[in-house]
Amino acid sequence: MDWFGRAKIDFAHAATPLLLTRKDGSQTDLLKVVEAAVPKCQMNPLLFNGHLQTMYTAVKEHGPQIYYKRKIFDADHKTYAGTFAVDFVVPQHKDFDEELPPRTAFYSEEEFAGIGSDDSKPMLIALHGLSGGSHEIYLRHAIAPLVMDGGEWEVCVVNARGCANSKVTTGVLFNARATWDVRQFVKWARKMFPNRPLFGVGFSLGANIMTNYVGEEGANCPLKAAIAVSNPFDLEVSNKGLQRTWLGKEVYSKIMGNNLKKLFEQHKEQILKYTNVDYDRVQNVTYLHEFDRAVQTVTWGYPTENAYYRDASSCDAILAIRIPFLAISALDDPIAVKEAIPYQEFAVNPYTVLCTTSLGGHLSWFEIGGGRWHPKPICNFLNAMATDINLEAVSREEKMVGDGKYQFNTDFNPVRRKLNVLE
Repeated sequence: MDWFGRAKIDFAHAATPLLLTRKDGSQTDLLKVVEAAVPKCQMNPLLFNGHLQTMYTAVKEHGPQIYYKRKIFDADHKTYAGTFAVDFVVPQHKDFDEELPPRTAFYSEEEFAGIGSDDSKPMLIALHGLSGGSHEIYLRHAIAPLVMDGGEWEVCVVNARGCANSKVTTGVLFNARATWDVRQFVKWARKMFPNRPLFGVGFSLGANIMTNYVGEEGANCPLKAAIAVSNPFDLEVSNKGLQRTWLGKEVYSKIMGNNLKKLFEQHKEQILKYTNVDYDRVQNVTYLHEFDRAVQTVTWGYPTENAYYRDASSCDAILAIRIPFLAISALDDPIAVKEAIPYQEFAVNPYTVLCTTSLGGHLSWFEIGGGRWHPKPICNFLNAMATDINLEAVSREEKMVGDGKYQFNTDFNPVRRKLNVLE
């Protein structure tokens, strides 16, 4: 056990990290920026392992009071059709909608028509975890320092299909490799806010999606930097980790499976209308992997849930990232298990740095007094990138360690998927 809750912090990175230029013309690198952004990690000593940290999230605190206005977007992908909801952080208001999460209302057509701006405020695009939404406490804790008490950031949350009381208009729920909605929204944001530097952050399953998105975009990624928090990385390994222990299977996997059953039940009319999903089979689901077997394999055509996990994993996408990228993971995380962390991939890509803490659980990192540690490195890193670094000078052409001539004429594409989703 780490002494009195003081977690050990380690960094995995390339031998020669990405060079960065400060706005004053001086030189630094990505590792130095990350090291300066990551403070000491002092956890609550009573929550001395990942299970206690993770389970403490069940203690319902109110968390920061973040207010949102929602806009429904029509998907422009021919196969991944339907709609998705984006919640924009706005000043305090009382125009709540009872059908939406707390402190959230829909934009009026007039309000949204005037949302475009040529200001240069930094803008953060966030993705939540499995079956969550913009209302999640871990997410609100992370963005609160950026928008409250004079914060200069604009923030929005892209909700997964059917989550956060959003409607499902086709048979499509969330998907762990579905980067299409965030890609569409980033393009829209680039057009509506041409002078804003865009950044991304993802949590848990949202971290997996964000990592895949940034890797798929490669050197052409519109984001200036991105963060992945509690990313499961290798979904098959993480799934096996859940099933390996009693707590993993009978607590975490069961809770996530039940949450997804509730989500399915909310949207069963649309899902059953557009898919061949067997409703009775879904009703008999107990665990997360059983839900994926009953729904994701049927919806998307994967032969097994393990094939789906392998195809959706983001561990290889690390190799294709060409923007400054920070991953934050706790080694005692019982859901995004440490065996799934792709250390070697971080070690060969100079655009990436992995920060691990020996304590923290899954999306938890509870400190003495109930505060959380993870907002500190997130906000410190984002503020440093937006304020101190000359983002236009970041090179996206730097070679990875190991690039060169090989014995055979081969081509490894780290973001090539087995499931071909046609436009």
